[in-house]
Amino acid sequence: MKQRKYLTRHEINQILNATAFGVHPERDACLFRLCFYHGLRVSELCGLRLTDLDIHQKIIYIRRLKNGLSTTHPLTQEVLPALQAWLEARRAYQGNALPWLFLSQKSRALSRQQVYGLLRRYGEMANLGIHPHPHMLRHACGYALADLGVDTRLIQDYLGHRNIKHTVIYTASNAQRFYGVWDK
Repeated sequence: MKQRKYLTRHEINQILNATAFGVHPERDACLFRLCFYHGLRVSELCGLRLTDLDIHQKIIYIRRLKNGLSTTHPLTQEVLPALQAWLEARRAYQGNALPWLFLSQKSRALSRQQVYGLLRRYGEMANLGIHPHPHMLRHACGYALADLGVDTRLIQDYLGHRNIKHTVIYTASNAQRFYGVWDK
């Protein structure tokens, strides 16, 4: 059987709940919230800088990789409290003067490998029964947006896809998009 390429909203909530029992609960909760709600690739997540944030205007600049379209996203109530809690906790970290949003215990930017390890550990703590990896959060974002009825072109822009072919996977399996077609 082929392994799923995304996490469900329920599984993401289980992971987020598990972060409360981790060594760095504020950082890890913020990390995975940002990754899911903004559809970030792990390298985009690790590359976030403090200067990419504007807390007062409640926006974040997303620098897309793989020739994607970089853009600015709003910081919503699903993310903002976790981000503020992490920024407060981050002040006590060694290396807090570094430009990176997410720091490791060794006063460096959090690495891709560390994020993979953290997500796997929290997946085990949450008893998911699958081995989650960060790209599953990006896919979960696309599927969640499609489930909410968001237009395919908007999902394309939100995820930074240049080619719509990379976006239609999220909407193609969503039967909800057909409801109301004949109600005109």
